[in-house]
Amino acid sequence: MASAALYGAAMPSATALSGLAAGLFQLPEPLAARRIVVAMSGGVDSSAVAALAAATGAEVIGVTLQLYDHGAATGRKGACCAGEDIRDARAVADRLGIAHYVFDHESAFRSEVVERFADEYLAGRTPIPCIRCNMGPKFTDLLAMARELGADCLATGHYVRRVAGPDGPELHRAADPARDQSYFLYATTEAQLDFLRFPLGGLAKSEVRRIAAAAGLKVAAKPDSQDICFVPAGDYAAVVRAIRPEGEAPGEIVHAESGLVLGRHRGVIHYTVGQRRGLEIGGQSEPLYVTGIDAPARRVLVGPKRLLAVAAARITGTSRIGPLPAAPLTAKVRSLAKPVPVTLAGPLGHGAAAVIRFPTPEYGVAPGQAAVLYAGDRVVGGGWIDTTETATAAG
Repeated sequence: MASAALYGAAMPSATALSGLAAGLFQLPEPLAARRIVVAMSGGVDSSAVAALAAATGAEVIGVTLQLYDHGAATGRKGACCAGEDIRDARAVADRLGIAHYVFDHESAFRSEVVERFADEYLAGRTPIPCIRCNMGPKFTDLLAMARELGADCLATGHYVRRVAGPDGPELHRAADPARDQSYFLYATTEAQLDFLRFPLGGLAKSEVRRIAAAAGLKVAAKPDSQDICFVPAGDYAAVVRAIRPEGEAPGEIVHAESGLVLGRHRGVIHYTVGQRRGLEIGGQSEPLYVTGIDAPARRVLVGPKRLLAVAAARITGTSRIGPLPAAPLTAKVRSLAKPVPVTLAGPLGHGAAAVIRFPTPEYGVAPGQAAVLYAGDRVVGGGWIDTTETATAAG
């Protein structure tokens, strides 16, 4: 990391912290005349951003969205924007001497994110609620609040980089590949990117924790959340069942090639494309995987792994950041996947549909996930995977 040379493994002094912070917010001088709004979730990342913002000398306002009912949120751990995390955000703001506001966003979050998550599972798709949250409550709504507060920018704790390009600000992968969150932010618009700042994009997590510790923040050692915020126990089916109980309706498990009924399932919400465990069908000559879900017929389709090989995917609701490059494109088809080469057919952006094609079969491509396109480290855009073409069908 380039920033590591500023203070190595040592705790940054107040002077070093101020010097580091000054260049991270990409604002015109004098910074003392600027107002920075920081999205504060109560975790170490957003808290470190607040500390960096305060170190610039600018006026800083922390904003937290309460995304859960107060009773349900009280004492809840491991989920941003709820219960203990809101109290942590307020304590950080008090420590830094900055204003802090909490806005009740439970209704919008439930309709825009949680219910859509349940509906996607019910339709046999594999949703990515974090992208929906960024497209709605996190960026659209927070940006509007920040502008109403007269801010010069909205800063968040995401690990991505905002880079000045010849055609305006560009969104780039984080310097630390293990922390990169660009996959979840591909739908950021150019207008939003003009106002957003991501001070942590060039830092390692260890540096971020040292920054929080140097500012005297108790959250410096707070563990990272490992689950979707509204599914802290990792039980997706329980969340869907509570919202859409019809998802528990049983049905048939059918071989995708032979059409033979191999067993019964306990509801399509328990299955995703690529799943192998939990099928509870024995006596087969080879391992079987979920290859598709026919939600209207309540059927789970299974087959050998070769049926999961994908040659192309149709993506819908596409968005684009900046011009399409002449250089080759790569794509990530799930958050933990490595980018792979692709060719693009069709327009990208303004919600249009397009097709991405893989030179060699790709696995783990599931409807409902996002396909994010890159030119090197730059995020070009992406869209929602709607349908796929198997490599066997492509010949």
